Amino acid sequence: MKIAWIGTGVMGKAMITNLLQAGYEVHTYNRTYERMDDIDTPFKFKTIKECVENCDVVITMVGYPSDVEEVYFKDGILDYAKEGAILIDMTTSSPDLAKKIANATTKHGVLDAPVSGSDVYAKSGKLTIMVGGNQEDYDKAYPIFDVLGATINLIGSHGAGQHCKMCNQIAIAGAISGVAETITYMKKQGLDPEKVFAAITKGSAQSWQLDNNGPKALKQDFAPGFYIKHFIKDMNIARDEARLANIDLEVLNTVCNMYETLASDGLENDGTQALVKYYESK
Repeated sequence: MKIAWIGTGVMGKAMITNLLQAGYEVHTYNRTYERMDDIDTPFKFKTIKECVENCDVVITMVGYPSDVEEVYFKDGILDYAKEGAILIDMTTSSPDLAKKIANATTKHGVLDAPVSGSDVYAKSGKLTIMVGGNQEDYDKAYPIFDVLGATINLIGSHGAGQHCKMCNQIAIAGAISGVAETITYMKKQGLDPEKVFAAITKGSAQSWQLDNNGPKALKQDFAPGFYIKHFIKDMNIARDEARLANIDLEVLNTVCNMYETLASDGLENDGTQALVKYYESK
């Protein structure tokens, strides 16, 4: 099976590596060709047409919904993917855009399949994958998902994968802000962080964010496992969807505003654990 992969960022490169190691032939495309230099495949292309036209599956993992729209609709995937190919968007994007892509073609299977997990999980093939689409296309794509993820679920019809990812990001917003506030409180009270973490990470406060991003924030390690700028993008999609459904997500709105403040201060390329800087600046 030949797989076309569009978008070779931090997550994409790790996922491509796992597919190559599993024996798949992977064709790659990135708008900046040089960013594919360290990918171990001879099939690197300078146009979407060349990348996708002979492949059985096309996977996109790009930055923003505008990028998804561009690679699908503007002299893109829908024009050149061969009939019968499965098109999988693994970008965190708009549920409405997922439906738009599915409605735009009768010649291809279409799935929205955003992921959760840092670059560490991408490298280890243990991502969580949330899929929207029909059962037949999901079954065809499952062997690929199985290489990339440890938790894989078909959530519902087109767009449902993206809605599930919004649930994930809403939960993270509350969790990471809780970690930042915990660190701020323990420092102000003069507590030993190691002793506090040893206590609370084994109790009911335990969470992935506390276990992983908590120690990073304490060490002032703000290298991105997930960029602030991308989390802002995700939260704004969730906010838009919430407004359409007449839902007031007060915590999400507050956390998004805090991150937007950090981004305006030039920290958009820090990891999400840098939220602690918001509290340090107050």
